[in-house]
Amino acid sequence: MKGNLIIISSPSGGGKGTLIREVLEKVPHVGYSISHTTRSPRSGEESGKHYHFVSRAEFDAYRDQGGFLEYAEVHGNYYGTTLKQTERITESGSDVILEIDVQGAATVMEKMPEAVSIFIMPPSFEVLRARLTARATERMDDLELRLKNSLGEVMHFSNFGYVVVNDEITAASNKIATIILAERQRPHRQGELIKGILGSFERAKL
Repeated sequence: MKGNLIIISSPSGGGKGTLIREVLEKVPHVGYSISHTTRSPRSGEESGKHYHFVSRAEFDAYRDQGGFLEYAEVHGNYYGTTLKQTERITESGSDVILEIDVQGAATVMEKMPEAVSIFIMPPSFEVLRARLTARATERMDDLELRLKNSLGEVMHFSNFGYVVVNDEITAASNKIATIILAERQRPHRQGELIKGILGSFERAKL
């Protein structure tokens, strides 16, 4: 059985990256799809670990070859999720988390309606602004652009299967972990196991 495709999205500064790292520590058999981006690395970020940092020419070439499951321009930079990487993880039987913006999430949900979609909601605009400001990784004009776009992004929450308010990291990551584990218990994801159990009842000739 292939693993689940798990979409996690939020406005910039919503804390999805931190929550995903927590979830990867808590839930077994979950992989992470590392996105390609044309933006510059922030302090402490490593290519191949946080993102695949590529030039615009490299990004365009990969897009033209049909290599992306989804891609979008966000805050003036391009981001994309590779089809090859997600398929490699799900084919192994593990779930895979896609950390993507609301545009990319909409594209994936349209292509793969069976995907598990989770929106990370900040507890308030004031908290979101404080988190982005404290992060101190963007120029002032980039920060203002992200804050300006945040209202439009949070209004997409109703398109997702689940909404988790990120008011406290441990509590929010536990909720995401619970969603992932619960999705694995759906009947169609346990077909072979259930078939074997039913067979034991049939063999008993009750």
